[in-house]
Amino acid sequence: MNVSATTQVRDKVAQDLLANGVIDDASLTAALELQKKDGGTIGQALVKTGAVDEVTFTKHLGKVFSIPVIDLAKTEIEIECIERIPDDVARKFQVLPISRAGRVLTLAMANPSNIFAIDDIKFITGLEVQSVVAGEMAIKGAIDKYYASADSLASIMEGLEDDIELVEEQEQDDILGEDGQNAPVVKLVNTLLAEAVKMGASDIHVEPYERFMRVRYRVDGVLKEVMEPPVKLKNAIISRLKIMSELDIAERRIPQDGRIKLKIGTKKVDLRVSTLPCIYGEKVVMRILDKGNLNLDLADFNMEEEAIERIYKAIASPFGMVLVTGPTGSGKTTTLYSCLSKLNIPGTNLMTAEDPVEYNLDGINQVQVRDSVGLTFASALKAFLRQDPDIVMVGEIRDLETGGIATKAALTGHLVLSTLHTNDAPATINRMIDMGIEPFLVASSTVLIMAQRLVRRICKDCKEELKLSDEALADVRLPPGTPVFKGKGCESCNGTGYSGRQGLYEVMPISPGIREHILNRSSTTEIRNQARSEGMDTLRDDGLKKVIKGITTIEEVLRETAVAD
Repeated sequence: MNVSATTQVRDKVAQDLLANGVIDDASLTAALELQKKDGGTIGQALVKTGAVDEVTFTKHLGKVFSIPVIDLAKTEIEIECIERIPDDVARKFQVLPISRAGRVLTLAMANPSNIFAIDDIKFITGLEVQSVVAGEMAIKGAIDKYYASADSLASIMEGLEDDIELVEEQEQDDILGEDGQNAPVVKLVNTLLAEAVKMGASDIHVEPYERFMRVRYRVDGVLKEVMEPPVKLKNAIISRLKIMSELDIAERRIPQDGRIKLKIGTKKVDLRVSTLPCIYGEKVVMRILDKGNLNLDLADFNMEEEAIERIYKAIASPFGMVLVTGPTGSGKTTTLYSCLSKLNIPGTNLMTAEDPVEYNLDGINQVQVRDSVGLTFASALKAFLRQDPDIVMVGEIRDLETGGIATKAALTGHLVLSTLHTNDAPATINRMIDMGIEPFLVASSTVLIMAQRLVRRICKDCKEELKLSDEALADVRLPPGTPVFKGKGCESCNGTGYSGRQGLYEVMPISPGIREHILNRSSTTEIRNQARSEGMDTLRDDGLKKVIKGITTIEEVLRETAVAD
């Protein structure tokens, strides 16, 4: 087999992997065949074929060349070093400048044997180069993060400008001048929004600081820095977003809330916008509401069959209260919309009070709560009861007044759906009693309580089985020999090993036994034990079932759930 000198040097790493029993001859042969077909390095081929994961390969690479291995996620990058090496050079050689000490530049390399790369970078920077090793995917992600610029953003916008437009924008003074629609800031802001939608982000954070500005996207529940726009543009960027949101651009002392309607290609997207004055300018956070991604079928939520049956039985009740609980961003509103969608038939009058109205649903009367003019959840709920409703949704029970009206509505022939912020389903009972709602009212009005969380799903493209000892499995209460999985990290998941999110659900019907505990003012632990004895899965139980099914990882479940008492 004819191979290049570089590949022969790389084969030292392969030989080391062979000698240590990490790969076998068949794996190496398969990797070499893939390399011959697709090009790239032997390391890429070994990782692509699944013979070895990138972390293991990188460690052996450092061992063979006797140079340090670094984790870029935990390494502080000196931004001034980034400016010394052009974007195209960094991408061509898969390198990232880390830091500088005097005349020495520390350079992270995926291929430390590439002497041509080292020579070119010495010539470009005029500095000596000290190499360290990092994984190829990690370097690629870091290059994407640190080399974002106004120029690269403009290039992304090519071909996109005709496909993105602001819907229902009112005429306002354009602080960017008469030619504002062609200004670089407008293109940059459009790109920020379009790229976020393309990446499936749920939120966009635009954050000004003293010497820099950064933009982060929340993807699959985790914030990721995507770019640092020029700090001199921070006021123009924030003003542009406020104009699009129809906010007061002259008011920078108080928080403001607005909304942006965008059309990107054929897709219509709503963004809920919030501004907050900080010491170096206003921070803007935008929640992306993409109706195209709204799944209204509970059967597609990967719930356990028994949980779905319990929910359907509860919402089929002619009256009573169904509560969904969990922290902000745990998918409560989506679950409620799914229940409403199931109930939305011509023979029923459905009314909702929301803050804000996240999605417009045909056939449902939706009211936007406005505390500033006295339209609170409580006042909206009072008005609903004079509108001959069959089913009422209250966005959140925040206080005794709202809780009291909702409870009485549930006892007088209405089905009431709402949310609270509690840790789990059993804790919701005592939360309502602590608000001041009498136990007998809670016991007689409540039909079902459901708690939920969101965890990241394992990427399907790089999913692999993880070998764990029986002791490690026992620590998380999994039976010996249980197969568990993880994502290695690949291009489709940006090296994270995760893609998308999955709900964990704790569904607690209010049975006669639980009603008795409520009337006796029993503790949360006693209510939980009663519910578990009747077949309720806790959030941790449901999470472990998702682990066994290969949907998520043990780490995600442990991060989002607590062990039941």
